[in-house]
Amino acid sequence: MSISMPEILLYAIAGAAFLIYVPFFVVAYARAKGGYEYLATPRAMLDKLPDYAQRATWAHQNSFEAFIIFSAAALMAYVTGVDSLVGFGAVIAFLVARLLYSVFYIANIPLGRSLMFGIGSLSSITLVVLSLLNLNS
Repeated sequence: MSISMPEILLYAIAGAAFLIYVPFFVVAYARAKGGYEYLATPRAMLDKLPDYAQRATWAHQNSFEAFIIFSAAALMAYVTGVDSLVGFGAVIAFLVARLLYSVFYIANIPLGRSLMFGIGSLSSITLVVLSLLNLNS
C-alpha cells in the first residue's frame, strides 16, 4: 500500500488538528479532579488550576496558533503539488515536534518546549518555501 504526498498532507492537517486537543485532555483531567467549581466556570478558575494544568492550557492555546500556520502551509504544498522527501520530512517533523512541544510544556521543560516550537515553525516555513519554489518550476 502506497500513500501519496497529497494524502500525507491531508492526513497531516487532520493529525495536527487532533494534536491541538492533546494538552486539553490534561486540562480536562485537572478540572474534573477539581470538582464542580472548575467545571462550572472554567475560564475564571484558570489561576486556581495546578501549575501543570495551567501550562497545558497555554500549550493548548499555542497549538491553535501553530495549526493555523501549518494548515496554510500544508494546503499550499497540496495545491502546488509539492512531492519531495524534504516536504515529507517537514510534515513528519511538524507533527512530532508539536506533540513533544505539548509534553515538554506540561512537564515544564522550557528548553525542550522552545526547541520543539522552533522545529515546528521551521517545518511550516519549509512547506511554504517548497510551495513557492514549485510555482516557479
